[in-house]
Amino acid sequence: MSDDPYTVLGVSKTASQDEIRKAYRKLAKELHPDLRPGDKSAEERFKKVSAAYAVIGDAEQRARFDRGEIDASGAERPPQQEFYRQHAGGAEGRRYQSSAGFEDIGDLGGDLGDVFADLLRRRGGGGGQGGPMRGGPAPGGDVLYQLEVDFLDAVNGASRRITLPDGGTIDLKIPAGTDDGSLLRLKGKGRPGREGGPAGDALVEIAVRPHPFFRREGRDIVLELPITLDEAVLGGKVEVPTAGGRVTMTVPKGSSSGDTLRLKGKGVHGKGAAGDQRVVLKIVSPPTVDDELERFMQEWRQNHGYDPRARLRSAS
Repeated sequence: MSDDPYTVLGVSKTASQDEIRKAYRKLAKELHPDLRPGDKSAEERFKKVSAAYAVIGDAEQRARFDRGEIDASGAERPPQQEFYRQHAGGAEGRRYQSSAGFEDIGDLGGDLGDVFADLLRRRGGGGGQGGPMRGGPAPGGDVLYQLEVDFLDAVNGASRRITLPDGGTIDLKIPAGTDDGSLLRLKGKGRPGREGGPAGDALVEIAVRPHPFFRREGRDIVLELPITLDEAVLGGKVEVPTAGGRVTMTVPKGSSSGDTLRLKGKGVHGKGAAGDQRVVLKIVSPPTVDDELERFMQEWRQNHGYDPRARLRSAS
């Protein structure tokens, strides 16, 4: 198989960045080592596909590749080769390739909590924008990944073993209170340095998956809690889920839908003061209205009816 990144990804040199991204996602899902354990051939192809996308996955770095400033492995062209290309006669003497782009392992989803969803941006080591590198040691470039984590793992903290495009693994600690878009830095886990220079860092951008019931607002966690009609009227103690487990809360007598109760300290922990959990009440009618309930409500309406919309009418 050719090492040309366009050929590896199966796209034309005129493909759009979106077409390149889609091609990479499709191949990464098919070939990822976690999905095909023990398949050495798929693992090697996965490495090649990841390396190819690192070169042409970002428009700026793709342009550097097309101008020949970096080769298909993402390495800077030596100065003498750069000089030769610029003086070797016409456009045919200028074949170009690229290094530090956007990478994306694709959203593999499912139970693969240790798989990166998107490898967004990778900056190549050394050099400057388009110029040949000087000799001597140079630090490696940083690598930026995006990792999807569950809502509760971000709130409570967790550890993940993640698989890199080269087949290596990293144990990543996700601190309690990590927010969507947070960056975690892994020293020395980026691109290797040149001629003995230090390795770059891996920067992991956290993408927090939505939770079916909780949502985060700053340091607070918001939950909409269904309650029955009798709980709203009579009040009582109810069980409420929180990020740290279930607790018991008192619903005041005469509560209405939209009333908000606060559980102190049950929000997001981590750096700074702990947030609260805000519980928004929602009255839910019984699944069926039997004859007894209907008779009771008709009698109650006749003797105690009230108009909760009176203020709305007066305002119009």
